Amino acid sequence: MDFGKVAVMMGGKSAEREVSLKSGAAVLVALRSSGVDAHGFDPQEKALEALHGEGFKRVFIALHGRGGEDGTLQGALDLMAIPYTGSGVLASALAMDKWRSKLVWQGAGLPVPEYAVLDAASDFAAVEAHLGLPLFVKPANEGSSIGISKVKQAGGLRTAYELAARFDSCVIAEKYLAGGEFTVGILAGRALPVIRIVPATEFYDYEAKYLRNDTEYRIPGGLGEERETEMRNMALRAFAVLGGCGWGRMDLMLDAAGRMYCLEANTSPGMTDHSLVPMAARAAGIEFPQLVLKLLAEARHG
Repeated sequence: MDFGKVAVMMGGKSAEREVSLKSGAAVLVALRSSGVDAHGFDPQEKALEALHGEGFKRVFIALHGRGGEDGTLQGALDLMAIPYTGSGVLASALAMDKWRSKLVWQGAGLPVPEYAVLDAASDFAAVEAHLGLPLFVKPANEGSSIGISKVKQAGGLRTAYELAARFDSCVIAEKYLAGGEFTVGILAGRALPVIRIVPATEFYDYEAKYLRNDTEYRIPGGLGEERETEMRNMALRAFAVLGGCGWGRMDLMLDAAGRMYCLEANTSPGMTDHSLVPMAARAAGIEFPQLVLKLLAEARHG
């Protein structure tokens, strides 16, 4: 398939810039190795209007976080009528917002961990008492575990809130689930093999995701074929409810009783050497260059 001149959108201005640069570099190498006329494009350094001026026909979005994964870039590319990888404006915006994605899932009857939305006037002691300890505190609109804290001691919620609030005005506290963390990659309407994530650190934080080599990834996830099929189906449904298409990743949790919960959706997941979708694709027999070509072939607009 002749894709024409392809821009690999990478870098940007978000807190996930460094991860995005790594993702984009890996995608760029893979596309070029397959004969695609691919070029890196950093919107922090170059205006989007240059896409038309330089003759780009398609965009591979390897941007993470705000400005790349939240619908703003997708809207601009829609207006420019340039096909791009991944989901459109609505799904990207909803998936980026951890609070509103939970509201949509709840409305569709999908289970989510119990949570509370925090602000500076919140009764932090009451939230701790209601959700129990430990609990997690997150900026609603950041990825890569940026600004996340695990609160283990009574009275620690306010400090965790203040950290998260540096990154976003909307902060959520979320009940800790003790049954394990799982992720399901999604490719063209198909759920990839389940991965169970077992970090050596306190939780699956930025360091465990990108810097350490002792995080354990179990494929299959150890739940048995029937339960993993159930998890993959829940991931597909949750992604579709948000309007997701093309590709992405759903993160899910189990509680101590083994019940499944939707945690987060990712519409522009990482493509680094530590990233989960390439790992799951490899387990399904799809090597990285083939995966990247599949994603580019799915590019759309509008």
